[in-house]
Amino acid sequence: MAPQHNAGAGAEAELPEYAGHYRLESRLGSGGMGVVHLARSTSGMQLAVKVVHAEFARDPEFRGRFRQEVGAARRVSGAFTAPVVDADPEAERPWMATLFIPGPTLSDHVKRNGPMEPAQLRRLMAGLAEALRDIHRVGVVHRDLKPSNVLLADDGPKVIDFGISRPKDSELRTETGKLIGTPPFMAPEQFRRPREVGPAADIFALGSVLVHASTGRGPFDSDSPYVVAYQVVHDEPDLTGVPPNLAPLVLRCLAKEPEDRPTPDELMRELRSVAASYDTQAFIPAQRDGEKPEPGPVPESKPRPGPGVEEEAERPPGRRRRRLLALGAGAVGLATVVALASVRLLGGTDPAPEPKSTGTASAGFGGWAAAPAPKKGTPLCSYGAGKVLCAQSGLVFALDPEDGRLLWRYSVDASHMSGPPAVAGGLVQPSAWPGRRLEALDPATGKARWQHGVPAYGTSSVAGGMVLLTAADGTVTAVDGASGDTRWSHALPGHTAPYFVSFAGDPLAYTTSPSDDGASTRVTAVDPATGDVRWDARLKGTLELAGASDGSVFFVSLDGIYSDTGTVVRYSPADRTSRRVTLPRRIEQAHGTVRGNVVYLVGNSGSLVAVDMAAGKQLWSLETSLIRTSSPVADGRHVYVTTVDGRLFAVDARDGRLLGQTPTRLGAGSDRLTADLPEPVVVDGRVFAAAPDGTVFAFDGRDPSAW
Repeated sequence: MAPQHNAGAGAEAELPEYAGHYRLESRLGSGGMGVVHLARSTSGMQLAVKVVHAEFARDPEFRGRFRQEVGAARRVSGAFTAPVVDADPEAERPWMATLFIPGPTLSDHVKRNGPMEPAQLRRLMAGLAEALRDIHRVGVVHRDLKPSNVLLADDGPKVIDFGISRPKDSELRTETGKLIGTPPFMAPEQFRRPREVGPAADIFALGSVLVHASTGRGPFDSDSPYVVAYQVVHDEPDLTGVPPNLAPLVLRCLAKEPEDRPTPDELMRELRSVAASYDTQAFIPAQRDGEKPEPGPVPESKPRPGPGVEEEAERPPGRRRRRLLALGAGAVGLATVVALASVRLLGGTDPAPEPKSTGTASAGFGGWAAAPAPKKGTPLCSYGAGKVLCAQSGLVFALDPEDGRLLWRYSVDASHMSGPPAVAGGLVQPSAWPGRRLEALDPATGKARWQHGVPAYGTSSVAGGMVLLTAADGTVTAVDGASGDTRWSHALPGHTAPYFVSFAGDPLAYTTSPSDDGASTRVTAVDPATGDVRWDARLKGTLELAGASDGSVFFVSLDGIYSDTGTVVRYSPADRTSRRVTLPRRIEQAHGTVRGNVVYLVGNSGSLVAVDMAAGKQLWSLETSLIRTSSPVADGRHVYVTTVDGRLFAVDARDGRLLGQTPTRLGAGSDRLTADLPEPVVVDGRVFAAAPDGTVFAFDGRDPSAW
């Protein structure tokens, strides 16, 4: 048929007649990024072809993101998705062809036919669980599972739209532009820790989708996306109308903490116990005449500046409006602050240390592997007091760095750990979770020495021998790591919910707050022992701390709604100047580390780069094909990262050559891919890392090629 014409201001005057050699027959739907057409292959196969708007086809950054979408869609192609048949991201108008799946979206079906029957709901939940299992196994997190992204085919549900979050569907934004998704179907961690979202967020979304399919509404309902965000983080879901035999399982999917949610395999096992056999009726009622699938809209992108180096002077601080939603520290004005109280430990339960060895060591230092709690997820590890210290789903334990022997183990009052343990004041400080008890442990025995209350909806960090606690109202309290005594407590001007970051060898603690429009970031350096502000600066752009070295502080930029990094910044407090190096190519959601004047960055799409800030240029770039990795760690000779499937990678710090990698360590729980990717720990030439199967392992870092 002849190509269709758009109507309305700003629309493209003429839609293409072909994408590659596929003739476009009719339009199925359109979004902010492009148009989806019905097409037919030479053999007669019906296809859904997404063709990018001409304005985005001219944007190099968008082309890179479209390549990422195609790659993600190819990885997840299977029985529970729309398989990719062909694509050309390099065409004048980039396009991707997937198999056409007849059937409405879940959103359209519920609008037209009302809530599903219990038998249909069971099949929907089982089908989506199977789909997420396959998606997560290839290292992809959907991040935007919702009714309009679920197609109802005769043989079960199909999950569509991978790789790019859609701005038009994101009704809520943070001032940093890092919050992407659709609030009624987003998990709490997508509001609190958006850069740490993992597979468990898709399980939360599955629970919300099931409530929508059961009732026509979500488990958290309001006309305001900000109210919905608060409800998701703090309130219990409304499951009225969900069938009683499914409600307990849906409630588990909607757990506030990622570790408390079931995996896709666990969901399927429990569904088999709900009903011994599934209904064999058609999955959906007969499709009405003229009803066509409505593909989800596609995202927008904006042009980016080219490479270069820029010097800038510090700008004076400006006014900052208080945020309506203080992510990670609770909603401003809505959270109740629990008073801080230092409580001395009098009696109580001993930590029940288990000195029995669980590690294996080879001759010399050939490495070892230990698994003190293999069924409790990925350990988060650090090094201190001569031991490898790890936190793991309610446990803290210490391992001998020589052979991996378990030295002691202690249970803490937290089902989820927010980070690895740290040593402050000579004691081990487990990573506290908001609303839980803060404890300090003797590094020799693992016995508790003191306890302290943690602010409700707050955060904690360790710096300079102090544990810094932030309450929901923004008050910062410093607790002495050695004694548990409160040293100081006050708000920090210019920061509504400060979270502190510190770096090895640097005595200060740093916090950042971007402006509401993302045009600048306020950076404050605090003496953790006294609470005094050592310096304060306002720098251009939305910035995230990457490291500190030789009196300078380094940042990566978070640009646009996707929080990509196009610029690396070095700020020198002594002369109040900044140096900026623009990367030749943007990096998706970069994490960084600093060694001397070199910044090493890794992105979620697998790009690993080194930037020499003194020379003002990128030294090297390596495309690793890794989907998700930890932040990098550098020791001068090598750069190390761990991966979502438990591998440890080593790269030459001088030229970016891949030197070695360890085998995958997914174990029996390969259906669970962790949201927490612990950084490797490098001590005296040895590298310690952890994996999703619960293993902590060590290798000689001097020769990664022998791993």
